[in-house]
Amino acid sequence: MSNSVEGKTAIVTGAGQGIGLAIARQLREHGANVMFADCDEAALEHEMTRFGEDTRVRHFAADMSQRLSMANLLSATIDAFDRVDILVNAHRMVKPGDPLEAIENGLEEMLRQNLLAGLMMSKIVAKRMIQQAKDSDDDRMAGAIVNLTTLAAQRPHPELMAYSIASAAQDQATRALALVLAPQRIRVNSVAFGSVMTAEMQRMLKENPDLRDGIIKGTPMGRIAESEELADAVLYLVGDGAGFVTGQILNVDGGRSLLDPVQAAMF
Repeated sequence: MSNSVEGKTAIVTGAGQGIGLAIARQLREHGANVMFADCDEAALEHEMTRFGEDTRVRHFAADMSQRLSMANLLSATIDAFDRVDILVNAHRMVKPGDPLEAIENGLEEMLRQNLLAGLMMSKIVAKRMIQQAKDSDDDRMAGAIVNLTTLAAQRPHPELMAYSIASAAQDQATRALALVLAPQRIRVNSVAFGSVMTAEMQRMLKENPDLRDGIIKGTPMGRIAESEELADAVLYLVGDGAGFVTGQILNVDGGRSLLDPVQAAMF
């Protein structure tokens, strides 16, 4: 079977570093045209130097929570590649704080960054996918959207109360949007992760060496995931092999979400 994303065009937000970057690289390596989008222009420009004159990659730097930026991102993608087939909303913001204060001071921002940004981007891109399908003579899938979420949506943490609420809302938005877009032949799914060995995680482990033991103790598979493992899951969900999969929250967490916290403490 030929590669199921080869020749397709993907937009990946949050692609300047970490998991979003791993996803964008993975899609490009498997033959897709990829628009790397992020607010960190320097990080994007540095990444572009890896590809030289490769015409299958472009980058777009802007605040991914602003509607004008979203519209301009789609326009830049269409100008470069003529169409869009895949959207990966990997842009996320995490901000810990006092749980009670977060209700007033942090919830609005967490909802804007982690729920509304992806939801609005999905709406804009879905409209383009629907138009493309109307202009086409075949009945293939019109597009695939994947959101990135975390286990905080399922098991809230006191210091991440606002983020947990926003993440849970995003999971429900994934299911709802899947229902809305299914008749239009657009699939919508999410990949939920626990701890991933990003540059930020490496920094946290260096500052707090005991953190690694705690994570491993609470993860049945006994290790921390690599960004590429999340990218593999996204690659599956946007590909033809997942053609009948929509509205799902796929946990890629080494079994962490299966473990009772009390049981983990007894290990």
